[in-house]
Amino acid sequence: MLAVNFTAFFYNLNISNLTRQVNKMKMDELEKVMIVEGKSDKEKIESVLNEPMRIICTNGTISQLRLEELADELYDKDVYILVDADESGEKLRKQLKREFNEACHLHVDRAYKEVAAAPRHHIASVLLRANLNVHTIFLERKSRGV
Repeated sequence: MLAVNFTAFFYNLNISNLTRQVNKMKMDELEKVMIVEGKSDKEKIESVLNEPMRIICTNGTISQLRLEELADELYDKDVYILVDADESGEKLRKQLKREFNEACHLHVDRAYKEVAAAPRHHIASVLLRANLNVHTIFLERKSRGV
């Protein structure tokens, strides 16, 4: 009985790892990549975006080594950068601009300061201006505060 439980456990573990690897491979194949600061920024963008896109979180900072690795990894991708409109966000944007000089830089209104704090209709309009597909509900209900 104990051996069966261990077998089932390791089988599930292997399936879980395999699923993660397949999902990572699919994400690596995506042509569009967005770099953001934090997880809440990523979640906000994912809720508005209506097309497949890999979203990379820097957690507010990024080492030079990781930046160079990303530059190599993303050399043939369409890169979008959306960071907070505050001092740390602008510092990160400047750092990213050096490595990704062809990237499309997106900006939230300074009144919101943070991507995560901006309303979804505002994020939708920012993404739409960059020719990214968004869920139209966030455009239709702009006046109702969605």
